[in-house]
Amino acid sequence: MKAEIIINRNYRIGEIDRRIYGSFIEHLGRAVYGGIYEPGHPTADDRGFRGDVIGLVKELNVPIVRYPGGNFVSGYNWEDGIGDKSKRPRRIELAWQSVEPNQVGIDEFQEWARRAGSEVMMAVNLGTAGPSEAMNCVEYCNSETDTHYAQMRRKNGFEKPFKIKTWCLGNEMDGDWQMGHKTAEEYGRVAAETAKLMKLVDPEIELVLCGSSSPEMPSYIDWELTALEHAYDYVDYISLHSYYNNKSGNTPEFFARSVGMDRFIKTVASVCDIVRAKKRRSKTVNLSFDEWNVWYNCSNAGWKIGAHIMEDCYTLEDAIVVGCLLMTLQNNCDRVKIACMAQLVNVIAPIMTDDDGSSWVQTTFYPFMFASANGRGTAMKPVVNCGSYRSADFGEVPYIETSVIHNAEKRELVVFAVNRSLDDGAETSVRFENFEDCALVEHVELYSDDLKAVNTKTSSAVLPARREIEAALPSAEHRVKLKKHSWNMLRFAY
Repeated sequence: MKAEIIINRNYRIGEIDRRIYGSFIEHLGRAVYGGIYEPGHPTADDRGFRGDVIGLVKELNVPIVRYPGGNFVSGYNWEDGIGDKSKRPRRIELAWQSVEPNQVGIDEFQEWARRAGSEVMMAVNLGTAGPSEAMNCVEYCNSETDTHYAQMRRKNGFEKPFKIKTWCLGNEMDGDWQMGHKTAEEYGRVAAETAKLMKLVDPEIELVLCGSSSPEMPSYIDWELTALEHAYDYVDYISLHSYYNNKSGNTPEFFARSVGMDRFIKTVASVCDIVRAKKRRSKTVNLSFDEWNVWYNCSNAGWKIGAHIMEDCYTLEDAIVVGCLLMTLQNNCDRVKIACMAQLVNVIAPIMTDDDGSSWVQTTFYPFMFASANGRGTAMKPVVNCGSYRSADFGEVPYIETSVIHNAEKRELVVFAVNRSLDDGAETSVRFENFEDCALVEHVELYSDDLKAVNTKTSSAVLPARREIEAALPSAEHRVKLKKHSWNMLRFAY
């Protein structure tokens, strides 16, 4: 199979916001207890955070982590998770039918995020709570005033504010599974009033409005229109959530799911712009794709703390799809400013731990790590010429999925590419226009003959390999081979 990727310096999409490489930790399963927090672990630090997990999170270079949910947040009282740990209440947690000991709350999590080199994206409860609780949480976290909640933070040992910039106005409030589920009209009103109060406490924060919890919801689009009608002037982003899997066993359809993600993004961006035009505003509401991943299994905890639930084992096939989804986010960086791979540790996650103290990384760790490390800069708009196949859901799908990031400071261009073909490698020409001649300095490949190959704590069947590069003079055109069903990163220097 032949393919061509043309990269012209004049064809740009926009600047990548580093927060598109964000992630998510919810009080769910072993994401917190046994994941990031395990005081008795050999690598635990003075706060009980697992050092081995922090090290792996740093390898992923995650700039922002959404917390504490998720469905969990819609029944959560944030004041349960602050102050003296010995006095914190144990609660039944209805979203996942677990027990919440409240040994980790915002006091601890903001410190964990700092140690992991990240920031907090805080969600407030608009299910069983409302504007007052959200306003008070902002004061506790961010205020320097001589007032009740700011003084409470100081009393709890934190003189300086946490300065959390990004806040979510609830979670998936369109879903009837959500505690405090609301209609679009009800949610739009309470979100607008909550946003006004939160920004009165701290005018510097940014707010994320709940969009539809998936594009399959019956209220999709109508929900966005109604919620934005109420809250447009007070929010900065609207959320998108979508998960993908291959339960049907149809790999070509699974590989095409990023086409669906792209359509979802463009549709919601258009809805935002319709409301902007209707309200005659100059302000643009951008997108926060703050839940996305491959996800197969859902279960409840059975009223336990740190139950082994939703611990999917990911294949090479899943990693290739994660790579395509990351490219889609990069290629929509003009509107997607924040994205959170859900989740980070143990629960549908790239990082795993076990009760014996071990930790390891899944196949999906690698496309995320390389995208986060090398996908900073300007997203270019390449022209891709290649064959395609017919998808029942998405029509013609190109065999080659790609994104191109130009980092002018480093004087490099990074091409991420997936070959979706199950049968044929792609002899690919990469051509640069209006750039200086480039040299291929690195080709990283994720591949196995077995699409169902996985990594476990005892063996890793899927690891990134650096392909040998033939010595060649810098040139405007390079020829590379993309193996069948493979993820690739090509790094060019000029």
